[in-house]
Amino acid sequence: MSAGRWAAGGGAVLVLVATGAWARWPGGTDVDADLWSRVRPAVEARLLEQARGTGVGEPGARWFCRAEAVDLAERDGLVRAGVSTLCVEYGVRAGRLVECSGAEVPQVMRLRREADGDYEVVSQETAPDGEGNAQWITSTFGHVTAASLDDSVSSTALEAAARTHFSLPADTPVTPC
Repeated sequence: MSAGRWAAGGGAVLVLVATGAWARWPGGTDVDADLWSRVRPAVEARLLEQARGTGVGEPGARWFCRAEAVDLAERDGLVRAGVSTLCVEYGVRAGRLVECSGAEVPQVMRLRREADGDYEVVSQETAPDGEGNAQWITSTFGHVTAASLDDSVSSTALEAAARTHFSLPADTPVTPC
């Protein structure tokens, strides 16, 4: 799947709502692995929350989401996470794992640490559809990073999680819905 484009089976469309405005925070593309391990659960929980109930795949189908940090910066109590996200709806048909719909979308999330130590997403921004998409991605992530965003999140972990969820053997093939 390409960045910012939706591949939907059966007419399903997953809509991620963008809120807030961002200015790119200075910093390199090195990602603090410890910080990412602490904010990633909140990022992926937000993705699953938004994906829930939006697919029209197989009965009993479920969404699985994964995010990869592109850039990460913490400043003034907020974390800015530039991420490439992949959400895929999987179901089961005739003993096979089927991929019903999904999308890989680059976005920026801002998170705040709560009193209990967990992080909460306080704003989220995605590129506009159509005109302006490529410009937003380039201005948000830079030329070099923008070029690497296409298909940057592997579906392997999502497929494995779906097989486990549906109690399928690890070598069960994935087919389109």
